[in-house]
Amino acid sequence: MNTKIEEIISKFDFGSPVIAYNQFGNGHINWTYRVETENGGLFVLQRINTYVFRDPVGLMRNIELLTNFMRKKEKDPRKVLELVPAKDGKTFIVTDDDEYWRVYVFVKDSVCYDQAETPELFKESGRAFGNFQNMLADFPVSELIETIPNFHNTPARYAAFEQAVSEDSAKRVSGVTVDIENYLSEKGFASFLLDKAAAGEIPLRVTHNDTKINNVLFDCKTNKALCVVDLDTTMPGFAAMDFGDCIRYAGNNAAEDEKDLDKVFVRMDLFRTFAEGFCGICGKNLSRAELILCPEAAKLITLETGLRFLMDYLQGDVYFHTAYPEHNLVRARTQFKLVRDMDVRMNEMRQIIISILDK
Repeated sequence: MNTKIEEIISKFDFGSPVIAYNQFGNGHINWTYRVETENGGLFVLQRINTYVFRDPVGLMRNIELLTNFMRKKEKDPRKVLELVPAKDGKTFIVTDDDEYWRVYVFVKDSVCYDQAETPELFKESGRAFGNFQNMLADFPVSELIETIPNFHNTPARYAAFEQAVSEDSAKRVSGVTVDIENYLSEKGFASFLLDKAAAGEIPLRVTHNDTKINNVLFDCKTNKALCVVDLDTTMPGFAAMDFGDCIRYAGNNAAEDEKDLDKVFVRMDLFRTFAEGFCGICGKNLSRAELILCPEAAKLITLETGLRFLMDYLQGDVYFHTAYPEHNLVRARTQFKLVRDMDVRMNEMRQIIISILDK
């Protein structure tokens, strides 16, 4: 029995008495419980991590706006997350010790995967994120807040990186000068998408910003994608970055922290598979100009992620969890090798996107 959790549960309108609750899932950001009610209802209770998300009220307003907007277009209740109201009518509650909690309806007969076990599953994840883009293509993005300000502002990431190099707080700069020079050599590319937007070539869209396959729910019988979950990082951004993030993480032949750099390269079969799913759906409502930039976006987000790993290494590993002292440095080198491989394969990737859009 957990009296605090029971008190939190009592503040939500489940429509039936709660008969059980237990910790659920393996997320690293929020604290999550599965709740069962007397009439067979299943729900997900979550505490929002206010260290990561400093404006939980704005975050919840984002989610309310987006889920309400999508539900007007999608009648299947399993394909859009549904918030459960608190008894005071809000979609969250605040405890006396300033914790923020919310409840979602549990998506029944669904399954989540930590990795794409088959190419078809990877394509389905592309369809899920492409459909997310498609449904929200006409959402008024100016109504959303940035739940993590400057999250994909790569020039701002470079400014922070250069400051970390200058400060050298962990006294590690002298041992990684080649790595630092490698990343600084790509500084001019950091504003690539921002420059396109400033020139009016691409618009701001609603972006998910964490397009891993474990943020997609699949039907447990058919393995068809149902819906995208974990909407906390959903905010204004560029659609191509959502594509790129998945390629960086799941299109790499090797693990994110592979030490043998010969194993690190883009799997073009996986690139095509995901692109067929993603572009095949969102190409209906997104412009050709922004989708053709998906390969450059994959490079950009890989560069940005590697830069963050290297900066964390220089600062003494204060942000990312590490398993050994050089872990962040290994990650940074892996990402940079992937950046270089993307340079080599850029034209091939672009031609794949064009061929899909031309169908």
